[in-house]
Amino acid sequence: MEFLYDPQAIEARSREIIAARVGDLGLEPAVRAIVTRIIHATGDLGYAGLVAYHPRLVPVATAALRQGADIITDVEMVRNGISSHLVSRSGGRVICAIKEEQVRQEAAARGETRAMVAMEYLAPRMAGAIIAIGNAPTALFRLLKLMASGLATPAAVVGTPVGFVGAAEAKAALEKAGVPYLTVRGPKGGSTVAVAAVNALLHLTWDGEE
Repeated sequence: MEFLYDPQAIEARSREIIAARVGDLGLEPAVRAIVTRIIHATGDLGYAGLVAYHPRLVPVATAALRQGADIITDVEMVRNGISSHLVSRSGGRVICAIKEEQVRQEAAARGETRAMVAMEYLAPRMAGAIIAIGNAPTALFRLLKLMASGLATPAAVVGTPVGFVGAAEAKAALEKAGVPYLTVRGPKGGSTVAVAAVNALLHLTWDGEE
């Protein structure tokens, strides 16, 4: 068997294989690029039929990123995977509060997950931000509650928490929240998916300018 060693050649060949296996998905090019990146990151062609998104996701998210929007994440794994050098091009930052001592203490006192409390902690900084939740369904539920009460006003939400308890329900609720979103229906998802989707949006924002 002949192996490819050049990173660009590997990525190009991967994208060719994905395109051949799933076709154009009936999606506009920008959304197809996001779905392709998710499949490339996970090795799971099943995502082609699971991704759901708001029609305004791409224009709203890319405009926000160009204006220096921060990206707020539920867990460090998502924060660490996002291309911070692209976020910083317009002065944005990638922020996660799950390790903050105040979040730890408040979560323990309430008997809630740190991801839930972290969403509250960062709510004042969410105006115009992109929220990326890849791990914790509880974080997405809390975010939606904050949004419904007017305490959080993000520009867009990438919500792809994984799991069999609450994940599908939280993502279904996101689809009805009225905010530009991208999600994955059912229990599948995870930090890798959220990172892939956000990085795809970043590349769409700065395409040809890197």
